[in-house]
Amino acid sequence: MTRTVVVNFVQNGYFLLLTFVTGMFYFSFYLVALTLGLSLAFTVAGVPLLTRVLRTTTAFLHFERVQTKIYTDITTEPCVKSVIPDVSNWLQAKKVLLNLRNWIAIGWLLLKFPIGILSLISATLLYALPLVLIAVPFLYRFINLSFMGASVDTVAKAVMVSATGVVFMMVSSRLAGRLARLIGGYTCLMIKHVNR
Repeated sequence: MTRTVVVNFVQNGYFLLLTFVTGMFYFSFYLVALTLGLSLAFTVAGVPLLTRVLRTTTAFLHFERVQTKIYTDITTEPCVKSVIPDVSNWLQAKKVLLNLRNWIAIGWLLLKFPIGILSLISATLLYALPLVLIAVPFLYRFINLSFMGASVDTVAKAVMVSATGVVFMMVSSRLAGRLARLIGGYTCLMIKHVNR
């Protein structure tokens, strides 16, 4: 049982950090690609670029769906792929550009950026802080430490701070699990709204 708790704790940490990385990637990718595509839209090169960028939403939604299933074991409905008829390239581009589902998906994927920042801050607090508190008995002799206004200068105080770190790690394990499931719920909600 202890092994599964530790594995889940580490897996939730990976998922929180992956949320930050993917949120940063989506923000950067869509910011650059849409800005470049819209600024080149008056030329012939901008429309195909925008079309290709908008077609990436299905792949990114599928990636989010798979990652949510792997890390949180939350099953989401499959992402509906829009059918592209066999017509000329300009009519296909028009259909892709006017498809509201693509723009909604981009909006939801861009919202992963602030969620990712919050998950990075949460992962730092939930994972680094307990480890630092647990290591206090090894560090108090070399560094001037104070915990909640009290100076840690004896072994008894250092052990008390370390015990607080162990308790905080148990609490943070539950909090990290709930936060990971909350982000997984966001992915379910995102796919549900895009599929409407």
